[in-house]
Formats: sequence, C-alpha cells, structure tokens
Amino acid sequence: MIQRRPFRITQLLSALVRPLDPPLLLILAALLTYGTVIMGSAAPDRLGNQAIFISLSLFGMWVIAFIPTRRLLSLAPLFYVIGVALLLAVHLYGTEAKGAKRWLDIGPIHRIQPSEIMKIAIPLILAWFFQKREHFISWGEFLVAVLLLAGPIYLIAKQPDLGTAILVCSSGLFVIFFAGLPWKLIVPVALVGVAVIIAIGIFGGDWCKPDIVWPGLKDYQKERVCTLLDPNRDPLGKGFHTIQSTIAIGSGGFAGKGWKQGTQTQLAFLPERHTDFVFAVLSEELGLVGVLILLGLYVALLTRGFIIAATAQTLGAKLLAASTTMVFFTYIFVNIGMVSGILPVVGVPLPFISYGGTAVVTLCLGIGILMGISRSRQER
Repeated sequence: MIQRRPFRITQLLSALVRPLDPPLLLILAALLTYGTVIMGSAAPDRLGNQAIFISLSLFGMWVIAFIPTRRLLSLAPLFYVIGVALLLAVHLYGTEAKGAKRWLDIGPIHRIQPSEIMKIAIPLILAWFFQKREHFISWGEFLVAVLLLAGPIYLIAKQPDLGTAILVCSSGLFVIFFAGLPWKLIVPVALVGVAVIIAIGIFGGDWCKPDIVWPGLKDYQKERVCTLLDPNRDPLGKGFHTIQSTIAIGSGGFAGKGWKQGTQTQLAFLPERHTDFVFAVLSEELGLVGVLILLGLYVALLTRGFIIAATAQTLGAKLLAASTTMVFFTYIFVNIGMVSGILPVVGVPLPFISYGGTAVVTLCLGIGILMGISRSRQER
C-alpha cells in the first residue's frame, strides 16, 4: 500500500519563495516601504492605487522569477516582434494626449503604452542575439545589434517620448557594451559627446535664440535644454519645475523640515510632486539624512545586481543581468539629475518611489529577471 506524505504548509511556502532572491527581496521591500512613506506626504489620496500597482508588480516579478533564464531568452524574439508591432500600431491607431501619441486603447485593458514593453524586450533580444554568437562576435554582429536597437528607438522618439527613448536606448547600449564593444569605437563617440556638451555650455545662450534650429530635436526638446542652461529665462513657465525643485532640495538642509512639513510640497509650489519630482519632496522633508538612506538602498540594489551578473553561468544571463542593473542606474541618475537641475526634464520616474503603475511594473519585472538569473545559477 502506497503511503502518501502528509501535506505541509511549509512545503508550499518553500515552493512559492524558492525563486526569490532574499537580498534583492529585502532591498525591494525597503524601497517600496520608503516610497509609500514619501507618497503618504506627497499624495496621500493615491496610496490606494499605488498599493494595487505594487501588488500587481510583485506578482509579475514572482512569475518572471519562476521562468528559467534559458527559457526566457528563447522567448526574446517573440517579445521583440510583439513590441515592435505594437509600436507600429501606436503610429497608425494610437491615442493622442498632450501632443504625444504613445498609447493604444485595447478593449477592457483600455490603454497600454507599448514603449514600456521595449524596456524589457530590448535587453532580452540583444542578450539572446549575442549568446547565439558568443564564440565569435565580429563587427557585423555589433552592426546587427545596433539595427535591432535603432528601429524601436526611432519609433519611440517619433511619438515623441524622449524619456522612454533614452531608457530603451541605454538598455540596449549596455548590452552591446558588455558584449565587448571595442574601445576604439567607444572613445571617439564619447569625445564627440563631451565636445558637444562643452559647446552647449559655452555657446548655449546663442543657440537658444528662436531662429536657431537644432537638427533632430523638436522645439519643446530644445527648450528643455535651454531651460536647463538658464531656468530663469522663463521662471513662471518652462523653468518653473526646475526652480521649485531646487528650492525644495536646498531648503531641506541636513535633517529636513519633517514629514508632511515641507512648504514647497504642502503648499503645492512643487509640480508633479508625486511622480517625476518626488525626490524633491523627500529632500525637503527628510533632508540629507533621508537622501543618504535612499542612495544607500540604491547602492545595495546595484551591488546585488552586479554580483548576480558576475556569477551568472552563461553569456546571455550575464549580459541580461548587467544591462538590467545598469537600467536601474539610468533611472536613478536621470531622475535625480533632472530634479537637481543638472539634466533636462525628460519625465523619468524615481525607481520604486514615484507614483505610477507602468514604471513600477516594468522595474519589478527587471527585479524578477535578476531573481530568475540568481536561481538559475544556484540550481546548476
């Protein structure tokens, strides 16, 4: 007679948490808790919605963490084709709002933003592509990788959506870089970029005249750069965000004004305080101490991501983990930079702190990818 082993709740719990990486989970829990505290001051009426977003994101993270990395990479071409098809559909049938066509209305889902899919699809397709050719990666492979990246970037930039285009572009470039892009190509491009930045700094005032055209940039994008150089050129218009956010950051001092005590925040001088400019809320109310706590959590997140990348067993897993980690860094750097007035305002949220469903879902899927790579490494 066959004896059945008694069912134990501990076995079920063990199976459910097996794919989760404990250090990453602890760091993520701390960031989401910190973000909830800040949201309680910046926009307490949105806490309910944010809780729903976080719950859905954590479920998505858990599902992705269960998928073996090899299987996930094998699905990369499918994700890429679907993403590009949806971007084309946006241009043909997309919904326009505030001068941009970025969304698709799809039945009960109502509205999706296909460009967000490419933040995951681009690192996947490029990591899959290079893993297939890991024994010999020539200039031809790098050219194909650039073409795979260029198409979606062009479609996203045409919407226009500069912030998402930057994030998607960076996610792809990180994979190409970690795949072994030669320095003799990187250095000249970097020098040209530095020269352009210096030229803008020196001659920016002349280039910002209305009759001067900047090739490849729309008028509003040109204005963002010009406002960065001199926010006081339009203090009540395009420079208002930057001026108010820097005032909030500076007024926080060492220990801050206290939770819910920030004047810029509570008196509504600070625009978009629950989304793109939530870092200014944190800085004003919790001061340098609060900022250092946040940066410490981000450093822990990036460190854990790079450890997973360094110990991954395959080239595809290494590229995927390293590029995903660097995407987190790009989010952090661009958001804090634009809120602090050292980068143009491009609409990039602060990871796990800003309000919003799309961003937190995408970021948690990235955490799920890292957890899946960590699990695959441990099971070998």
